[in-house]
Amino acid sequence: MIKIKDLWKSYNGHEVLKGVNLEIKTGETIVILGRSGMGKSVLLRQIMGIEKPDAGSVEIEGVNISELTGAALFKEVKEMGMLFQASALFDSMTVEENTAFYHSQHPDPKEGTVLSKPEIEKRVVEALTMVGLEGTGKQMPSDLSGGMRKRAALARLIVYHPKILLYDEPTTGLDPITAMSINDLIVKTQRELNATSVVVTHDICSTFRVADRIAVIHEGKIIHYKTKKEFLTISDPLVQTFLKNSIPEGVVNERPT
Repeated sequence: MIKIKDLWKSYNGHEVLKGVNLEIKTGETIVILGRSGMGKSVLLRQIMGIEKPDAGSVEIEGVNISELTGAALFKEVKEMGMLFQASALFDSMTVEENTAFYHSQHPDPKEGTVLSKPEIEKRVVEALTMVGLEGTGKQMPSDLSGGMRKRAALARLIVYHPKILLYDEPTTGLDPITAMSINDLIVKTQRELNATSVVVTHDICSTFRVADRIAVIHEGKIIHYKTKKEFLTISDPLVQTFLKNSIPEGVVNERPT
């Protein structure tokens, strides 16, 4: 369970988050939907604990991480991972080296022990296979298409089986077919890891593909938090603008199996 309570954050006097309240159940996927500049990525950084709020708190399984620093903070967020908007692969490393990076730097978050080289190699192969990149381990990020780089970044994320997965605009810059394949991978990853997932996006098609519930952020506040079916009944003109001519037939169905 992630609980965000009355969260405020400003930069140089400019208020970005203005009292955000949100509860995310363990094992569900929520989408934080909003236009650029509404605080979506800022909220992700608060959930990760890499920035501190001006007021309010973020609780992970009952622990207020907003009060923690150093080793105490790492202990609470070590089973959390993030897929960055630009993938953020290391250009000088191969795909398999990128995927192995976490385990090369840290003990396994569940077992608390440093994995052997053969075990790391085994997990890397499993992660790359899961995202459909088997056989690409020796390639460099520059050899990959945009969609393949997203898949490689996802493999690097899931290789250590985090309990909480954060996605920052995962389909930005991708063509519609590639974007939908990434959406399907997000759903598959959540189910196979039984993880809690938080996706921030302005893409309504992606939202309806991956979400259990949808939170709309506007001017620094969560103004709606609904299931997909409930979302379609909202009369707010802002939501209607998102929906108008944006959702192809069939996208609002249940998530793929």
